[in-house]
Amino acid sequence: MRLFRCQNCDQVLYFENTKCERCGFRLGFLPEVTRLSALEPAGDPAWTPLAAKDQQRLFCTNAQYDACNWLVPPGTTDAYCLACRHNRTVPDLAVAENLQPWRKIQDAQRRLVYSLLRLGLPLEDRIADPQHGLAFDVLADPPDGGTSRVMTGHDEGLITMALVEADDTEREKRRNAMGEPYRTLLGHYRHESGHHYWDLLVRDGGKLEECRAVFGDDSQDYGAALQRHYKEGPPANWQEAYVSAYATTHPWEDFAETWAHYLHIVDTLEMADAFGLQVAPKVAKTDDLDARIDFDPYTQERVEPLLEAWLPLTFAVNSLNRCMGSADLYPFVLSPPAMEKLGFIHRLIREVRRNPASP
Repeated sequence: MRLFRCQNCDQVLYFENTKCERCGFRLGFLPEVTRLSALEPAGDPAWTPLAAKDQQRLFCTNAQYDACNWLVPPGTTDAYCLACRHNRTVPDLAVAENLQPWRKIQDAQRRLVYSLLRLGLPLEDRIADPQHGLAFDVLADPPDGGTSRVMTGHDEGLITMALVEADDTEREKRRNAMGEPYRTLLGHYRHESGHHYWDLLVRDGGKLEECRAVFGDDSQDYGAALQRHYKEGPPANWQEAYVSAYATTHPWEDFAETWAHYLHIVDTLEMADAFGLQVAPKVAKTDDLDARIDFDPYTQERVEPLLEAWLPLTFAVNSLNRCMGSADLYPFVLSPPAMEKLGFIHRLIREVRRNPASP
């Protein structure tokens, strides 16, 4: 993610902003160029983006709920933007308590779609690809409670998100119960999207054997592996080869967890670049912890520059968090085998970018 600039007054803008706090101009996101733009009225309900003055654009229908600031594709009167068109099911918005958590989930979805657009990944919806298109179901637990709670997960392109995950208290309770160092809405979406792109790029993309050579044999029984993980836990030495304890469950989960971490890395590095960050510890006798983040991580041909910048950045930011008494921003250790897996993800995505029609 990066910073944006108001085309009317030069105020710094953030991805979720809907109004410039300096000049008051309404803002809209142009997903096809991943740019936030100040808008001028062009006759209700149309707007003219100052970043594309030759166009008249409409807002996504979900703007009426203050749940989206994206504009629909140019030259269309589509109801939904490039992110919200993937929504298959949303919670009952007539129930007042559903609206705020759904807005939080919408924010996470749009950040995911931003990254997918920046990476040049295939992004078909259920209309274009009814069998495998990417779709989101955001579901509330049944009002009578019981054991039928919604479970976050993935099935052939359909990502299900439990609405209750937007409740910070409940999510923290689940994080502790599961022994997880990190649990966020965006983390869920990045992980589940990894399963989707494993289907598209590995299973259907002719990369099974290459992937198995790195992540292991995915043909092993998934249900049995899941039961074993929750019964026995991860191996004692799991940090020597995996990005997280959950990644040890099964090669599918290893891929999805590594995919999520790759998205964490590129998106955070892009914001670090937007702020012109550099790390150079004064007490260090070597430059191992030095990093100048002055590149676009989404367009790097090699994974090494990403990792060389990521490790010093996380050391620095984790240290700052501890000064505030907060948990580490990135509570993970990347071993050489884990970095090799991140390299596989990087090469897989770069190949799609070079050959966009192949998946």
